[in-house]
Amino acid sequence: MPGLAECQSLLRLLIARGDPKAIPLATGAIDQYLNTAPVCMRGRGLRVLQRDALDQHGTAVGVQRSFAETVGAYIVGKLAEE
Repeated sequence: MPGLAECQSLLRLLIARGDPKAIPLATGAIDQYLNTAPVCMRGRGLRVLQRDALDQHGTAVGVQRSFAETVGAYIVGKLAEE
């Protein structure tokens, strides 16, 4: 899933930076992934992103941790919509 790998890579970078102003970039990347992924793969892809955000959250501190929490919460909301 190339779209998933690109989204995951961008989310990792954004979480590492932890800039709250970049949250729209993170949610936009997730939305773009969902718009381009086949319907049957969306849930699986979101769970991959969620696991990765949780892993990042576990090792992050301060603003990075908060950013990872925000990304995780957004993904949970998207999973609920699926």
